[in-house]
Amino acid sequence: MSPAPILLMGGSGAIGHQTTRKLRGTHPEIPLLIGGRDLTKAENAAAEIGHAEGVALDPTAADLGLGDRPIRAVAVLYMDHALAGLRFAQSRGIPHISISTGIFEIAPEIATYINAPDAAPIVLGYEWLVGATTVPALEIARTYSQVDEILIGALVDEQDTGGPTVAKDFAHLKRMMPAAFTRRGGDYLWREGDAAKTSFRAIDGTVMDAEGFSSIDVMGLAAATGARNVEFNIATGVSSSRRRGEPKSTEIVLEFAGRDQKDEPLRTRHVVMHPDGAAPLTGIGIAMILERLLGLDGEVPTAPGLYFPYQLLSYDTYISRLEQDGGAVIEGEIR
Repeated sequence: MSPAPILLMGGSGAIGHQTTRKLRGTHPEIPLLIGGRDLTKAENAAAEIGHAEGVALDPTAADLGLGDRPIRAVAVLYMDHALAGLRFAQSRGIPHISISTGIFEIAPEIATYINAPDAAPIVLGYEWLVGATTVPALEIARTYSQVDEILIGALVDEQDTGGPTVAKDFAHLKRMMPAAFTRRGGDYLWREGDAAKTSFRAIDGTVMDAEGFSSIDVMGLAAATGARNVEFNIATGVSSSRRRGEPKSTEIVLEFAGRDQKDEPLRTRHVVMHPDGAAPLTGIGIAMILERLLGLDGEVPTAPGLYFPYQLLSYDTYISRLEQDGGAVIEGEIR
């Protein structure tokens, strides 16, 4: 008997394409359901993927228009303001991950979870590129006895739009969050205006003008490491690879400060990069989380609960997948 499919809501876009590629690479036997409002677009995407089916979804219906059809897990790849995917997943007791919610819109998801905490595992998958920042950052933090500061700089190539849905969701986040949620001196605050403007160095040393962004990575890393200073900044421009005359790439700069295992001052800089841009890196995280939720990695499926991506992703496996895909975590020089 064929297993029930994984439902990818919004799976016909750029992120969906990359996620299905990663899933196909490790679990080609898993059937996929590509869902969206546009049936033709969903069916075309499913035909391209293979071993997949396109379906039209009705987010106003409790069953999403799927009737009693069995579904194995739900991944929502766009901003689901109605929480249609989450409500459906809880009603079925199946895993759920969404990747586009902003921190200012987290309350409805938390409330939904609190009212049915034992229904299903729910992943707050809107860390930057779904674990690409936090998984390497927490491994770096292990080299410290005390982490005082984490500065994150995401470089998005101006050619790396990620598709119309990604662009629309990102524009919504920036419009609704003109200030950047930050941790300073142990307090959480909002940076705005000139206080939100900064810069960081790309892999090739180029100084990029940046501005603060309210990423859930800030809260997750602050809670996990105890760092009293955590901030996330984004720069949009030309990536280091394009300055070399190569195609676009994406970069995440991680700068740490604190004390080493001998209680001596320590500062480190690492850069997470993917040569093909943000979407493939996002796809790696989503695919690996779905594998972990369902036990496709050979371990026991994830129990009901509320999770950050970094709580489910193995560093060694993540780095192996990243390197297989051409990406890397590069240790850099502090200047």
